[in-house]
Amino acid sequence: MSAVSPAYLELVDLLAAGTTPEALIAFRPSEPVQRRVQDLVVRNEDGSLTPEEKTELEEFLQLQHILILAKAQARRRLSLAQ
Repeated sequence: MSAVSPAYLELVDLLAAGTTPEALIAFRPSEPVQRRVQDLVVRNEDGSLTPEEKTELEEFLQLQHILILAKAQARRRLSLAQ
């Protein structure tokens, strides 16, 4: 990854600020990041991504996977605390 993507920076900001399970569960990428990813997905489907854009999409999908796992763990911790 040559430059840090906005999606990564948003997650890093959340973590650096100190977070709670509730805040992690509520976290959503910003509208600009969501629009960018949607554009990359559509263009990937029609085969018009540059190699750099394909890498950007793959990195976002990896980040999304990490977030899914983290949110599941946060939900589990909250349910055990009740």
